Amino acid sequence: MEVEESPRSGPLHVIREGDCAVLKRNEVFKAVAVVKRRKIIFEKQWFCLDNAIGHVYGTTFEVTSGGSLQPKKRADEAATETKEAGTDNRNIIDDGKSQKLTHDDIKALKDKGTKGQEIVQQLIENSATFRDKTEFAQDKYIKKKKKKYEAVITIIKPSTRILSTMYYAREPGKINHLRYDTLAQMLTWGNVRAGNKMIIMETCAGLVLGAAMERMGGYGSIIQMYPGGGAVRAATNSFGFPESFFQTLYEFPLSRVGSLLSGTFSVKAWPSEIEGSALPAEESNGSPEEKSLSVQEADMECSTDAVAESGLPDEPEMVDLPTDGAALEDDKAKGTMRDRQRKQEERRKKLIDAAALLKDRDADGLIVASRFHPAPLLLSLLEFVAPSRPFVVYCQYKEPLLECYTKLRERGGVINLKLSETWLRNYQVLPDRSHPKLTMSGGGGYLLTGITVINENPKTSDRPEQKTEEPTSKKRKLEEPLALKEDVFL
Repeated sequence: MEVEESPRSGPLHVIREGDCAVLKRNEVFKAVAVVKRRKIIFEKQWFCLDNAIGHVYGTTFEVTSGGSLQPKKRADEAATETKEAGTDNRNIIDDGKSQKLTHDDIKALKDKGTKGQEIVQQLIENSATFRDKTEFAQDKYIKKKKKKYEAVITIIKPSTRILSTMYYAREPGKINHLRYDTLAQMLTWGNVRAGNKMIIMETCAGLVLGAAMERMGGYGSIIQMYPGGGAVRAATNSFGFPESFFQTLYEFPLSRVGSLLSGTFSVKAWPSEIEGSALPAEESNGSPEEKSLSVQEADMECSTDAVAESGLPDEPEMVDLPTDGAALEDDKAKGTMRDRQRKQEERRKKLIDAAALLKDRDADGLIVASRFHPAPLLLSLLEFVAPSRPFVVYCQYKEPLLECYTKLRERGGVINLKLSETWLRNYQVLPDRSHPKLTMSGGGGYLLTGITVINENPKTSDRPEQKTEEPTSKKRKLEEPLALKEDVFL
């Protein structure tokens, strides 16, 4: 299959081994790594992605027996034609006796390897009430049966919209119930664009960080503030960014923000912490080269039968050479120590660079989306943002943001404070059937937005003079009526 290559990095729209892809079946998504001879379980179906390599993203595949994928032709995707249709459904009784095929018959068809489309066609032919249904009811019936019996998946390229939709539907707790439309507003209010210096503090599995990296396109710099031993970037690795994107990404621990603001920050006191706590967190997240192997931990390698059916060559057997066991273990230990030292040195350099960027206090924007209380985080991180720059704070609940709003008004240095909540409802758009969907999201969280300005505090010497003058004027007003009363009585 010949595909035109991009002048930057080859065929970007072609599925390649090692890429991060998203599987789609109806409205269900799953992020996986494209690795040969790896078994993937998705919607009660198992298969391997070997045959998908080389095809264009967006191709629809059908899962055949043996776990192999075959591209689905456009002729197969055409809707099933129906000749007759009823006028209404008032005389149809759902007693479970209208279908002539039994569960055993359908199971026998599956065992024979019959395609899902043929099973759906036989269900239509053996239904006693199908022709009496209206045209809309027939389409609904066909769609329901295709969803159940057709094993069809589509491989698409990951993006912010797709990954945010996937996380919100499957694991909303990991992203603090951040809805995709709220994330889009955060990127807009935060003025995330190429060339900016952004500060991001989030505990949404790296989804907000990945969305900002995608919008900036590898230009500018991002400083990720993280709690604990290391930054979590599970969702960021699912984007499949190139190595150049991670060269503009820096990280800094929240525990060192106070020392950086006071001017007592030093990297000399860090070797023990880096070796003890920070390094394992980094190893758990994975480097950019290994991110494709850590997207889905539940994926297993294909069985030998599936490999034989797909026609792949077996791996060559490894022959154990007679070597000294102790010497081999020493070499492994030395190699491990060298890798740890190299990672520690790289991490130390990144930390120094991040501290240097923060010391300038000229960040172009701040985004906070954390499970912690946002007030102390926002008040401390705003010190690193330049004047006339936007900031956005997300929280699942309204009360913490109200406290932030009050403290910012008392502190000063910000204008255009705004607390908002978004409302989202999906619509079904079909011929003669367009209407709002019955199910909708209960809430997408709250946003506190504003713009930083120079905080010019008034002089302290002027304050006591104002305080002493105000009470004296009030006392004089109260004393005058008393003097008039004394004159009257005299």
